[in-house]
Formats: sequence, structure tokens, C-alpha cells
Amino acid sequence: MTLVRRDMLAAGLAGFAALNSQASAQDRSAASAASAKPVASDTGVPGLELAMVADAPSNPTGITVSRGGRIFVMMPRFDAKVPFTLGEVMPDGSVRPYPDAATNQPDPKNAQGRLLHVPNGVMDREDRLWVLDAGLPDGSGPPMPGSAKLVQFDLTQNRIMRVVPLEAGVTATSSLNDLRIDIRDGRAAAYITDQGQDGHGAILAVDLATGRVTRRLAEHASTESQKGIIKLVENRQILQRKGDAPPRPVQGGANGIALGPDGSRLYYAPLMGRRLYAVATAALLDPAISDAEVAAGVEDLGEKGMTGGLIADSKDRVYLALQEHNAVGRRETDGTITILATDPRLIWADTFWITPDRWLYITAAQVNRNPDYNNGRDMRQPPYAILRMRIDADPA
Repeated sequence: MTLVRRDMLAAGLAGFAALNSQASAQDRSAASAASAKPVASDTGVPGLELAMVADAPSNPTGITVSRGGRIFVMMPRFDAKVPFTLGEVMPDGSVRPYPDAATNQPDPKNAQGRLLHVPNGVMDREDRLWVLDAGLPDGSGPPMPGSAKLVQFDLTQNRIMRVVPLEAGVTATSSLNDLRIDIRDGRAAAYITDQGQDGHGAILAVDLATGRVTRRLAEHASTESQKGIIKLVENRQILQRKGDAPPRPVQGGANGIALGPDGSRLYYAPLMGRRLYAVATAALLDPAISDAEVAAGVEDLGEKGMTGGLIADSKDRVYLALQEHNAVGRRETDGTITILATDPRLIWADTFWITPDRWLYITAAQVNRNPDYNNGRDMRQPPYAILRMRIDADPA
């Protein structure tokens, strides 16, 4: 089912409303959710299947999978009660702190050696795990000094190999969110989205050879939380609802991120925004290129729906976590949007990962059920679904 961009919102909302009501979604048990039937499109692509349910201590936003099939999930510390922020999913669905419980215990005196608030992580081409630590205490406030960082792990010894400080690229209102690593052909770089706690986002470009961190596209329209739009998940507008204060719209700047197959182009989008953008990675990394020149090179690729995570495949198609529609979409190279599958278990579609054997994994993060959006009530229902589907391309 290929939709032109202008028809996507209307068609997606109609299909989404037919899937399930808010009440039924929140009352559904984990068992019935696991047995729900996906709805595949007419593209010939199989629908989503349940890879596993993760009995995580908090809702996992991020996921990555090693070549050997080890699954790692990232659970941001939305509050201090979250016991660990990086975990490995065991075959029985239990989630263990990775690499151990001690590394997951915040310590202001050892900010570089401990994990505080990890929203996402990826595997590099050498099958090494990299995780992004936003360094946020209780999910908000200024990052703890020294704790915003990239951490590289050796999976054979389950230990930290390297820490790359990010403090030079963060501000007091930063909320680092997603990550891509590109190590190949003599190139070693990382790209990170900062959605901003105030909706003012940016992109961090990191030269991994030198450790240089450059903050790019701050206050640019492509990284800002867009005003005058709403997000609907489970048939309900997402609003922050705290105590007696009036509900207020969610804010979120640069969020999802994807790297093209040759590493020359970075795709990204705000959490609160319906358009997809692209920029040349060489411009992001080159300190001799001014911010104005980088901004002039940003491409507006048009509407893609309201998304969470993004990922690109070897054919340069960008997969879209369509949060309003419980769906996986894909932007084709000609700009059209294809709905690959919808599934009622895909509640707040978030992070993708593509494995070498062509499985596309995605998390159902249930972020819309967090207390902040439900007058203090915790509506999340663990265990959390990890879904997957077959695709016809390799990782980018």
C-alpha cells in the first residue's frame, strides 16, 4: 500500500483508529498482546512477528542485536527508581544489567565509568557495542557533569573498551536521544541527536579518531520541536499531565536518526515534527565549515508522518517508526511512503535495528503510558514486546 505523502496522515489515522481503542489497549494483558495478529500491507512483505517479550524493569526505548544474536535494550532513567539503564535480554525474556549491576549505578565521582541514562545503543561493523549516555538525573535537568558520553564495550570480555566524553557538545537543557556509528574505510565518526528538554535540538558530530565533538544545527528549523501539531498514540493526544497543572503539548526536537549506506548522508527528524531532513556528514564533521554553511546544505525531504526512530537499509530506504499508527513504514528513494505492517502490539514504535540476516527489529516502548502523560498514573504493562519482520535488504 503506497501512499503519497499528502494522503498519509488521513489514511494512517483511519487505520490506526480501527486497530484498538485506548481503553482496550490499556486493559490488554501481556498474554493477549503477545497473541495479537499483525496486519500486513499488500506490498508482499511479511508482517511483524513477536521476537520476544522482555521482562525489563522499565520501558526499553533502544535496541541493538549482535551478529551472534545477543539482544541489548536501553532503558532511560525517566526517574531514579529504574535499577539499571542498559540490559541484555536473555533467551527466557529476563533482562540482566549489562555489563553488570555496578556499572549501572550512578556515581558523580566516577561519571565516566558508570551509566546514568542510556536511551540508545548500536553495534558497529566489528560487532562492538556502543551506547549513548545522556547523563540525565531522573530523566531531566542539566546533565550530570562528565556523564554525557559514548561508551564502547567488548562483547567477548563484557567490559568497557573506550569512553568518549560528549560534554563539549551538550547544554544545560540537552536530552541526547539517538546514535549512529560509522567506522569503515579509514573513517571513524558518530552522529547523535539532541532533542532538547525545551524542544530546541541539535546534532552532535563526533570525530572518533580525535574525540572532537561539534554541535551542529542548533536552533535550525530541522532540529526544533515544531509548533501547532499534535501527536496521537492509542487514540489519544499525548499531553504532559502533572498534578493540577493544565495539560501541555509534548516538545521534542531532533530525535530519530539514520545513516545512508555509503555514510555520506544523515537522515533525521524532530520527535514533534512530520518532515524528514538530510544533511551531508562531511559538512557536519568538518570544523572548517561554518554552521551557516551546514544549515544551507540541509535538505527538506518532505512529509513522512509522526515518527520515533529511523534506520536506513542498503538500498537507501528509510524505515519509519510510525507511532500514531502502530506501524512500520518506509520512505522509498522516490519519496513515497510505504506502510509495511501495522500491529496493535507496537505501542509507541521506537528504535529499529537491522541484522545481517535481514531481520528488522523494533521496540514497543509504551512511552505514552508513562506517568508524565497520565496524571501520575503508570499505565505501562510489562513485559515489553520486541517485534521483528523480514525485509529484502541488508543493513546500510
